[in-house]
Amino acid sequence: MTAIPKFTRRSFLISSAALGGGLALGLRLPPFGPAVVRAADGSPEITVWVAIRPDNTTLIRAVRAEMGQGTITGLAQLIAEELDCDWNRVVIEYPTPGESVKRKRAWGEFSTGGSRGVRQSNEYVRKGGAAARTMLVQAAANQWKVPASECTASNSVITHKPSGRKTTYGKVAEAAARLEQPKDVPLKDPKTWKIAGKPLKRLDTAMKVDGRMIYGSDLKLPGMLNAAIKDCPVFGGKVKSFDAARVSGMKGVRKVVQVGDSGVAVVADTWWQAKTALEQLPIVWDEGVNAKVSSADIAEVLKAGLDAEQAFVGNQAGGDVKAALAGAAKRIEAVYAYPFQNHACMEPMNATVRYTPDKCELWGPTQNGEGAFAQVLEASGLAADKVDVHNVMLGGGFGRRGTYPEDYVRQAVLIAKQMPGTPVKMIWSREEDMAHGRYHPVMQCKLVGGLDASGNLTGLHMRLSGQSILAAVRPEVVQAQKGRDPLSFQGVFESGEHSFSYTVPNLLIDHAMRNTHVPPGFWRGVNINQNAVFIECFMDELAEAAGQDALEFRRKLMAKHPRNLGVLNAVAERIGWSKPAPSGVHRGLAHLHCFDSFVAAACEISVKDGNKVKVHRIVAATDPGYAVNPAQIERQVAGSFVYGLSALFFQECTVKDGRIEQTNFHQYNSMHIAQMPKVETILMPAGGTVWGGIGEPTICVAAPAVLNAFYRATGKRIRSVPLKNHGIELV
Repeated sequence: MTAIPKFTRRSFLISSAALGGGLALGLRLPPFGPAVVRAADGSPEITVWVAIRPDNTTLIRAVRAEMGQGTITGLAQLIAEELDCDWNRVVIEYPTPGESVKRKRAWGEFSTGGSRGVRQSNEYVRKGGAAARTMLVQAAANQWKVPASECTASNSVITHKPSGRKTTYGKVAEAAARLEQPKDVPLKDPKTWKIAGKPLKRLDTAMKVDGRMIYGSDLKLPGMLNAAIKDCPVFGGKVKSFDAARVSGMKGVRKVVQVGDSGVAVVADTWWQAKTALEQLPIVWDEGVNAKVSSADIAEVLKAGLDAEQAFVGNQAGGDVKAALAGAAKRIEAVYAYPFQNHACMEPMNATVRYTPDKCELWGPTQNGEGAFAQVLEASGLAADKVDVHNVMLGGGFGRRGTYPEDYVRQAVLIAKQMPGTPVKMIWSREEDMAHGRYHPVMQCKLVGGLDASGNLTGLHMRLSGQSILAAVRPEVVQAQKGRDPLSFQGVFESGEHSFSYTVPNLLIDHAMRNTHVPPGFWRGVNINQNAVFIECFMDELAEAAGQDALEFRRKLMAKHPRNLGVLNAVAERIGWSKPAPSGVHRGLAHLHCFDSFVAAACEISVKDGNKVKVHRIVAATDPGYAVNPAQIERQVAGSFVYGLSALFFQECTVKDGRIEQTNFHQYNSMHIAQMPKVETILMPAGGTVWGGIGEPTICVAAPAVLNAFYRATGKRIRSVPLKNHGIELV
């Protein structure tokens, strides 16, 4: 949420100075003594994370992007906890990456992705709050001429214990801002938390409900024009020609411009005028070498990778897989497939840019302000001190508005450069958003398992064949890993935050990289979505072949994975796994370790007429180490199942003649409210030194749990999604 400052003459002068070439944030004004860094409304900054207004309002800085997941509220809780401020008087302010650059990245990383918003910044934001509290207490102690050790802080009030004197943060903020920030401050034991760890209401809800919240597509600037854009429908194609004269005389049209090698945009008074003109603009495309590629072609390439003897890299966890499988009493083999999928954010890609030869500013929704800053820097050709990016609330992100790539940012800058001095808001149409996503990578997987005579798993080979996201967006990582994309192994990696959850004596998990012309991207949860389906559905297949219960079969392989086992046991107990299910109801379960969290799900479904699936209930357990806002975690878990179940039942992007066939929601559907099952969240943070993520982990376990339950209900093993392709409906 964006704070709405109370303007005074002082704050107006500060803001005016910012518009004149400086930035309000970080502006140093005397009046007396050491310089004070001030927030945009003139409030004194105590640390980079905290400014205090005279009325005792606490202004908390946030740089991680808020896109509905609640990160900003969680980070504010952590800062407020250490600050000991009045939570009811907390507002949020977003610094800009330009200001952060000027201050040597004072706020750290701006990126929100990989469920990192809280888990990777919790320590330094907490220290920022703790340091601010220490400085405020010291300022009060200095005024009273007493030792700071005799003073306590609570609810934005400082008390001198021996005398009972009190003062507020707002009254000592100016003095505190002039003190030197302590270099090392102790942090509270989470067991003592009063603000963090509590199910507090989100800070941005009221503004969303009453309409004050401004999203990128809502933004209005004086004199602003609007742009609609169309890119070559075949990835890798270019603009061959277009006839601007055919639409230049249409109502509201100001200019028709080429955008890079592959796009054309119309700039008009309103976006609808721009879109209408663009639809009538004759454009000839050079579709290039990919103009005839189809989904069937891509599937054949991936299929060949499943048995390739070369061009693959992997994780070897020990043993001799080939020998173990050759000598197995029983050998089980299965091939699974997962499709391209679009992020389909409710708010299509957009950005507003004002460009002059001396300044280029962007207002827009981005998951990474610094990444967008870099894109504006490159596209504008200006120096860093002449560029900035202003955060605007995201209408959905899910990885699409991350740094790799900020294609819509670059387009908006290139359009604005052709309209210097005029703010131009570019919005993609829904059709453009569907046609030019950065898609969930397409993947196939061949799994081969070997059982001994007692039904023990003695060997497992998991061969992935498909796209690498990092090969497309950060090839230097793949090169450094000698051809391996570590993200392809999310959930089945040999160690770390996405490690494999089973101990198998002979194990090989490898990847035959098969990249396509369709650009891949970081889609919420990324590769855990398909890897959870592959490994957790195959574990059920192995258990059946061994004649064992699916839960007991897993338990035998998880003795060295106690936190995985903990969440799996929790959902099994809550769902009643050891007891018979109600008549007509069937159960399934799955688990994974990902984003440093341990997650599991168990579900109950019924199936009518062999293809009509009702998901009655999902029990989900999460061990994220620490829980900053339990209520928000419950919402995130439930929301992740909306995303995961929609992908399972409905969502697929297919390719014909080199382009994506789906153009809108009538071809790329999402589940409805009436189809949503009851979700029971079990939150079991185990503490420790590692903080786990929340937004992405649980998304992956819903699909395999439902697929395993569907098999028990029908005897049909489904190994490719979405289920609509098999005539299966969600009711």
